[in-house]
Amino acid sequence: MLEIVEGITFEHLFGQSRAMQELRKIVEEVAPTNIPVLITGESGTGKDLVARAIHKRSIRADKPFIKVNCVNIPAELLESELFGYEKGAFTGAYHSKPGRVEFANKGSLFLDEIGDVPLVIQGKLLRLLQEGEFSRLGSYRDIKVDIRVISATNRCLEDMVQEGKFREDLYFRINVVKLEVPPLRERKEEIPYLIKFFQKKFAAEYNKPIVKLSSHCIDLLTTYPWPGNVRELENAMKRLVILGEKAVIRELESKLESTPKPVETYDLKRIAKMAVMEAERKAIKEVLEKVKWNKKEAAKILNISYKALLYKIRELKIK
Repeated sequence: MLEIVEGITFEHLFGQSRAMQELRKIVEEVAPTNIPVLITGESGTGKDLVARAIHKRSIRADKPFIKVNCVNIPAELLESELFGYEKGAFTGAYHSKPGRVEFANKGSLFLDEIGDVPLVIQGKLLRLLQEGEFSRLGSYRDIKVDIRVISATNRCLEDMVQEGKFREDLYFRINVVKLEVPPLRERKEEIPYLIKFFQKKFAAEYNKPIVKLSSHCIDLLTTYPWPGNVRELENAMKRLVILGEKAVIRELESKLESTPKPVETYDLKRIAKMAVMEAERKAIKEVLEKVKWNKKEAAKILNISYKALLYKIRELKIK
């Protein structure tokens, strides 16, 4: 029986492409641990679903999975939403209220778009990760919790650290294992499977027949670059089922005609990322050779967990 996560199966999420199959392997490896995970990728790629898949395959699967969308909650309310508050902590606090961190106890806390968390709150998150404790607004009493933190962002946190917009110590705490979800345009072999899935899903939802799509429509759906990724494809398939394929064909043709031709660019973020990976590879290899590949000793020297070291060795292909 397939596991359903918000309407999309685990098999659909980690579909046919090599990149997603590799991502699936890493998810299976890190899920049973308590290692913090940082999920990166463009909007609409399915970072939320990856986080849920990690939780469902962890020892905390039968415990709460609490999601906090950090970008949708106003900055002045985010702290009380996360950590709760005591009666009288601020105007209108007529009673005590636990925050989402407390609700996540024994389970997983998913911080979606963590790059939008204000610096002042980042300090409290760091303490939560380091010490497993926090205090509610208006209280000096420390509350202990046992949670696994999974974070996600579509922003470049490395750049934000350099700009002083994101705490470096927090970045290293949440970035023990990084999972990058590739955009849909880089895994187009999955599009035909997603088309069938969404067509079947929305036909059932809106009581519509499943109509065979024309070859022209399928060609458009598979060649369009989908800047909004899986979310944009899902919305297009919803319109197709309700309005018919002609409406979607006109829409995609119009978008393709108005899309400017790509120009040659130099991706500085990617260059910087490759440089960081090369520096990590060199440092880890030097330490491993120094301790004659005693991985536990190497992990101590590098100040990372043993499982994190094993992940880095695999990710960086260190031999």
